[in-house]
Amino acid sequence: MPADVLIVGGGVGGVAAALAALRRGRTVVMSEETDWLGGQLTSQGVPPDEHPWIERFGCTRSYRRFRDAVREYYRTWYPLSPAARADPELNPGQGRVSRLCHEPRVAASVIESMVAPYVSAGRLRILLEHRPVDVDVDADTVSAVRLQGPEDIVRVVRASYVLDATEEGDLLPLAGAEHVTGFESRHDTGEPSAPEIAQPANMQAFSWVFAVEHRDGEDHTIDKPEQYGFWQSYRPPFWPDRLLSLTAPDPRTLEPFTRTFVPHAHSGPVVADQSQDPGDRDLWLFRRIVARDMFEPGFAASDVTVVNWPMIDYLPGPIIGVSESERREHLEGGRQLALSMLYWLQTEAPRPDGGTGWPGLQLRPDVMGTRDGLAKAPYIRESRRIKAQYTVVEQDLSLAVRGDRGALAYPDTVGIGMYRIDLHPSTGGDNYIDVANSPFQIPLGALLPVRLRNLLPAGKNIGTTHITNGCYRLHPVEWNIGEAAGALASHCLENELAPEQVRADEQKLTRFQDELVRDGFELAWPEVKGY
Repeated sequence: MPADVLIVGGGVGGVAAALAALRRGRTVVMSEETDWLGGQLTSQGVPPDEHPWIERFGCTRSYRRFRDAVREYYRTWYPLSPAARADPELNPGQGRVSRLCHEPRVAASVIESMVAPYVSAGRLRILLEHRPVDVDVDADTVSAVRLQGPEDIVRVVRASYVLDATEEGDLLPLAGAEHVTGFESRHDTGEPSAPEIAQPANMQAFSWVFAVEHRDGEDHTIDKPEQYGFWQSYRPPFWPDRLLSLTAPDPRTLEPFTRTFVPHAHSGPVVADQSQDPGDRDLWLFRRIVARDMFEPGFAASDVTVVNWPMIDYLPGPIIGVSESERREHLEGGRQLALSMLYWLQTEAPRPDGGTGWPGLQLRPDVMGTRDGLAKAPYIRESRRIKAQYTVVEQDLSLAVRGDRGALAYPDTVGIGMYRIDLHPSTGGDNYIDVANSPFQIPLGALLPVRLRNLLPAGKNIGTTHITNGCYRLHPVEWNIGEAAGALASHCLENELAPEQVRADEQKLTRFQDELVRDGFELAWPEVKGY
């Protein structure tokens, strides 16, 4: 199967990369391990984490088009209340984590619509349920990738450029690309928050999320999970209580506090600005994706909320850089932890009336597009990362280091992003690492491997560190990274250039950046403060 560009991984970055290449007239093959495109937005079931200015600026035009299309999907097909329908900043779930909390299935439908014209034109071929199993490398060039699909059918794709948009940087070891995992050392990076010694097996926890509604007076208690006894008593050494509880460290202060969980209808607008309020005190509202008051009376029997909380962060071990049997063990452990959290909520969670348990909580498999109600794939916070021509480090953007100067300005910027450095507890026993930072840029050098010439990262696998990955891993940033990678591959093909030539020559770089601006990229921030 020949193509101009092969994109392995159909998540947020992969979709954006495909759209960028296709708009520029390229032929694209895109593979995806699940049966939904969209990654974090869909198969992982995570509403978008975004900065507070997202409605005005701070993302690419195509990402804004995606957001607008999600809202239009609801206005077209859902019986919204008059007030909700008239709201230009419609938030269907009225969740506190984002100004656009939506159902995974809606995002999947919107993304399918965005790529559909190119499929019809024969310029995009999508291989769902395919994963990479082997890579051919000729000197410093990837010549072919083998993708294994259903019934063990293997397809060989040859392309001029290969983009790794997988959730875990799967192509990097297969291609022999220089890369890192886990914590770099302070000696290597100079970062204030890095440890003295590198810890390559110490990575952020993954989570297996799920969606629930609440039917008062009904009993939907699931069978006791097989590993419930283990998780019921499990307590990380740095945790103030058992993991299956409502008490956990505050991500920013590490002081213990107890969240509330009470299934309830909440009418009226909610605060969805994490620079002012993290929004995670009320867990029912935190990641709510269906707010029944946003619809005509009687349409929705209950709110629906996504359980993606600290209490389902899987800590016993990583799934990257381990044997296949250990990986399977940890993935199953993550699923068992999620189901155990649900069972605990149904049977043991404290109620305001002094009772215990919410048996009316019901899994929504239809929302996640699965049989068991858990997301199609685990929510991955940290990937393998390329050794890049430029690596973004904490001191590039930390408020404590940079102060009023703002984040470091990169002459080779290909986009912008903003989020606090937000690192969840890790497999090596570290608690949260939370660092305030300034709005930042995405340097082209972080997308260029130190050696391989036609392999580009298109997601969380760019040249960041374990620390800075904590703010480069969110939805709009990953979209921008993927879109920039797709644009770069196309630009190089059109102009017969190598990616490093674009970065090394000021005139060539300016020409590429001008092209990005015309295509709706924002390369620098206006005057805004970090948080």
